[in-house]
Amino acid sequence: MMEAAVFEYHKEEDPLDIEDFQAGKKKLIQPASLKDPKLEKLKETLVYWINSTLKAEHIVVQNLEEDLYDGLVLHHLLSKLAGVHLPVEEMAMTTTAQIHKLEVVLEELDKRLGLQDSSRIKWNVKLIHNKDLLATIHLLVAMVRCFQPELDLPLNVKVEVILVETNKSGIKSEVQTEVLTEKRDVGSDSLSNTEKEDPIEQLLKLETHKVNTVKKAILHFVNQNMSTMGLQVADMDKQFADGVILLLLIGQLEGFFIPLHDFNLTPVSPSEMLHNVTLALDLLTDTGLQVSNVDPQDIVSQDVAATLKILYALFKKHKGK
Repeated sequence: MMEAAVFEYHKEEDPLDIEDFQAGKKKLIQPASLKDPKLEKLKETLVYWINSTLKAEHIVVQNLEEDLYDGLVLHHLLSKLAGVHLPVEEMAMTTTAQIHKLEVVLEELDKRLGLQDSSRIKWNVKLIHNKDLLATIHLLVAMVRCFQPELDLPLNVKVEVILVETNKSGIKSEVQTEVLTEKRDVGSDSLSNTEKEDPIEQLLKLETHKVNTVKKAILHFVNQNMSTMGLQVADMDKQFADGVILLLLIGQLEGFFIPLHDFNLTPVSPSEMLHNVTLALDLLTDTGLQVSNVDPQDIVSQDVAATLKILYALFKKHKGK
């Protein structure tokens, strides 16, 4: 039954590469694990991180497996994050060129990540070029931990994998649990980890009256800055969902005018609201204010934590000005 599950999975996805099984081991993510919300959130966070990091290069990633296999994105990430410029061609069109580029980029990356011990490395040129999701995520998580450790990745993400091993006696398989991100450490390191935790996430764990005190302070700050435009916010949880006041607030605080044709002043549909909020978050990134783990859809959906994270970031940057 286990072998049947392996081949059934590949029948639904990509054609089975028999060469991969001729010798050694191969890991396949269980179909059920691919639908795990934690895995989906991790993938979304990594995509958002890549796109934010490479925005100036006008590189947009939509799919981790399909968009990283040729080495272009990894090369640009390495250049941006570590200031490394490697002697490789910008666009590798052939398979041979792509593999060569990956070899050069991954060799340098492994050095930067402090992973000269090959036994500790969970990716390689062949896996990345073959669009292996597991290897690609392991690599990106390691890059985030090294180059941008303050970024909050979803914790304790695990997937069930089928380990298929081929040897002289045939094929055997077993199900294993693969850890993509660790649990938050406990014990002696708990204090430092608490300090690293997002302040809004910490706040929302406190008593209601303490949360309301902070919300009032942020609301006062917002209204102070919006009063010159004759606007006032009464319900912080709802009035930022369409992105209009958020855009006007960012423009007011950062000192620039946002042309009316760039956004919807009276949005009605969810797509118009999403357009506004996406523009607002892009503007924040342009001004150097990055807020981790906030998706534009979270704001539109009136997610209290997401809205507070954005407003707190603005409050913290501009409150003394």
